[in-house]
Amino acid sequence: MSTIDLNSDLGEGFGRWSLGDDAAMLGIVTSANIACGFHAGDPQGIRETVIGARDAGVAIGAHVGYRDLAGFGRRNMDVSSAELVSDVIYQIGALQGIARAAGTTVTYVKPHGALYNTIVHDARQAQDVVTAISEIDPSLAVLGLPGSEVLRAADAAGLRSVTEAFADRAYTPEGTLVSRREAGSVLHEAEQVAARMVQLATEGTLTAIDGSTIRVSAESICVHGDSPGATEMAAHVRRALTAASINIVAFAPRPGAGRAS
Repeated sequence: MSTIDLNSDLGEGFGRWSLGDDAAMLGIVTSANIACGFHAGDPQGIRETVIGARDAGVAIGAHVGYRDLAGFGRRNMDVSSAELVSDVIYQIGALQGIARAAGTTVTYVKPHGALYNTIVHDARQAQDVVTAISEIDPSLAVLGLPGSEVLRAADAAGLRSVTEAFADRAYTPEGTLVSRREAGSVLHEAEQVAARMVQLATEGTLTAIDGSTIRVSAESICVHGDSPGATEMAAHVRRALTAASINIVAFAPRPGAGRAS
């Protein structure tokens, strides 16, 4: 692999409560998954993040989730198809409106939290998310876990599917993310995380939590923006990839923009 994208979850503050350093992260990543107000984010903060991404040449994605501000979108919800389709359309539309006002464009969608994990295996909710994207803007790419139901549904619908890996998350031997409720699910050592991502980009493999080697195909790497030392870890990952002659390029840059390294 000669190129890869770096993405991060941004715009997740709410009112006077801030989460992460969006400005610093926008100087590192090539794609920004921006909250749309359902799991996190308020209009002013979302707009500021969109403008920051525009000015940094960073691609903008709609980070859609369950309607769950209290739980930060990390609680499983058994919502109806009609409700989930409507909620996803609403969130994408809101971010598209803010982006349009800022003179930029939303180019992809990445589900968040519990919704992201649910549609790895739940074909019904995965199809609901894809239906929503197809109805509002079929030009949007869909970012998700390799082998997930949502990417299978996106492919079947003629949408562009993009695979991702998580820099700071542990993997099961089956290639899924270890639950945050389990010990060792989140990795904190920057050098270890950077070395894993170089392994991913150069060999297409990762070491699972049980020590086994698993195949992982990823066009993008997620570096979380809300964990302690997040920007330092993201910068470490970027430097390590660059040193390994991997170009950092947005997988879905807005027309006429994009940054590579």
